Amino acid sequence: MRFRARIFLALCLILSGPGILDSQGAADGRVHVKYWDKWTGFEADAMRDVVDDFNASQKRIFVEYNSVSQIDRRLMLATAGGVPPDVAGIWVVNLPVYAENNALTPLDRLAENAGINGNDYIPVFWKLCHYRNHLWALPATPSSNALIYNKKLFREAGLDPEKPPRSIAELESFNEKLTRRAPSGRLETIGHSPEEPGWWNGLWGYWFGGSMVEGSKVTATSPENLAAYRWVQSYPERFGADRLLALRDGFGNFASPQNPFFTGRVAMVLQGTWIYNFIKNYAPADFEWGVAPFPTADPSKLDGVTIVECDLLVIPAGAKHPKEAFEFIRYVNSQGPMEKLCLGQRKFSPLLECSPEFFKAHPNPFIRTFLELAKSPNARTTPQVTIWAEYAADMKNAVTRIWTGEATADEALADVQKRQQKNLDRRMERWRRNEAGLTKLWSEP
Repeated sequence: MRFRARIFLALCLILSGPGILDSQGAADGRVHVKYWDKWTGFEADAMRDVVDDFNASQKRIFVEYNSVSQIDRRLMLATAGGVPPDVAGIWVVNLPVYAENNALTPLDRLAENAGINGNDYIPVFWKLCHYRNHLWALPATPSSNALIYNKKLFREAGLDPEKPPRSIAELESFNEKLTRRAPSGRLETIGHSPEEPGWWNGLWGYWFGGSMVEGSKVTATSPENLAAYRWVQSYPERFGADRLLALRDGFGNFASPQNPFFTGRVAMVLQGTWIYNFIKNYAPADFEWGVAPFPTADPSKLDGVTIVECDLLVIPAGAKHPKEAFEFIRYVNSQGPMEKLCLGQRKFSPLLECSPEFFKAHPNPFIRTFLELAKSPNARTTPQVTIWAEYAADMKNAVTRIWTGEATADEALADVQKRQQKNLDRRMERWRRNEAGLTKLWSEP
């Protein structure tokens, strides 16, 4: 009953998406490849243009592109129900979970036969496409993050807008000069806050030389991570937890003119490549901004730290047309189409080779900075482990406890360490039980 129920749920969920199963059929003599992706708006339009180019470039394959909401859930259910698309776009965090649930097709042989290897890519993105020594994906559009700062506020505070901070100590020195308080002590502007926007709360240890997982060990309580979250703890201690919360209560939505970075209420933020699109759409016309590597604890030993992410193109297990699906993925990963896609989405290319015309046409004046950060030896990724979703949520809760004074950094991380080590141990035991069968299956022609 459970298996039948799973198939029923999968089919219901898939059929509820308008147009997802619509097809022109094979009356045109082409193989029709179904492609699902999560993009909407101008990002979906950029991929649709590339799909149209591919369809016009040859007469054997026709790609049917559909923008699908909740793709992580829908794709897993569709694969379990035996009705997956031929190509899907997923997030990096999905890859380990999908692979260990045997929901993806290994791409090792397809890539080898096509002459595709790591020499074609910025190293960190090629690495992101692998899990358990197998290739599961090829990149789509990537991103990196950096310190984004308000040059006008720098000048008003007597700071050189062309010399952003390089160390955490310098960041806090700038923070004090940029912070403005009302006579009552209420915070009106803050130089920097780790909680704005708070999207990478589980990874602050990276800028202190830490890691979150090493092999089968959770490392939440490493000396580097403790130093990072003691730094986070210094904010409510210095500025007052109530005043920080009151300041944040006055912030507007991220995707709006009331974004606190655009209104000048926060002078420096950790943000990604996509910030250009929001500045263009929501910031004042005269908004002046700069981009630099986010400061580290000791830039003489650790510099150019960034967290990179990448949209991934995969072939679900059970896809009807895997060879034709890979031919489309290969096309997207050739220089011209990839640059068109990344230019349309205002991102940089994951490929090592990039044309001068790409940079000339790119509207983001700092796109080279984001690209160079992705090439840094200190470019980091979210941990490629199946527990990361739970681990990240646990770290987010830990930061909340630190921020409100419910726990010290040491106490909060110790709790995370205990819970997530147990979690990882369970997943590792499950992997050990399934390893022989899965690795054999993944190695079959």
